[in-house]
Amino acid sequence: MELQRVFLVLVDISGYTRFITSHRTSLLHAEKIITGLMESVIDSSEHPLTVNKLEGDAALFHAVSDGTPAAARDVLMQVRRFFDAFYSRQSNMIEFNMCNCEGCMQIRRLDLKAILHHGEAAFKRVRQFEELAGEDVILAHRLLKNSIGKKEYILMTEPFFALAGGLP
Repeated sequence: MELQRVFLVLVDISGYTRFITSHRTSLLHAEKIITGLMESVIDSSEHPLTVNKLEGDAALFHAVSDGTPAAARDVLMQVRRFFDAFYSRQSNMIEFNMCNCEGCMQIRRLDLKAILHHGEAAFKRVRQFEELAGEDVILAHRLLKNSIGKKEYILMTEPFFALAGGLP
């Protein structure tokens, strides 16, 4: 086990639960839509961000931190590209949709949100899986459960925001 300074990025599709539960008859189409949108986000990520874990409609990314503002700004720029990739894929799905099932007709109701944090994580191996653990990992997940009234946003913790030097 190893403790390291890291950037943690948690991206989550807003509206997923409502989207899936209200479209039981088109569950396979709804899951295919969610998969395509998540793949667009993952495909737009670059080194040093690495996917650690997929969590249904969310993905946890991490990057070992060198503690520089430039590294934090790079992470932020990548996250901004996640949104571009997500909404571009969503637009293509809407434009080329030939299905009238409820899931396919409601693609536009999905949005993306992201949590960015700078802190520490313990890296551990459980069989062939690399796990991240620690208070900062828990914090990033807890921040998804917030009272922000919007479905689309980037939320930066104070440590991330301070290291990035504010907003570019």
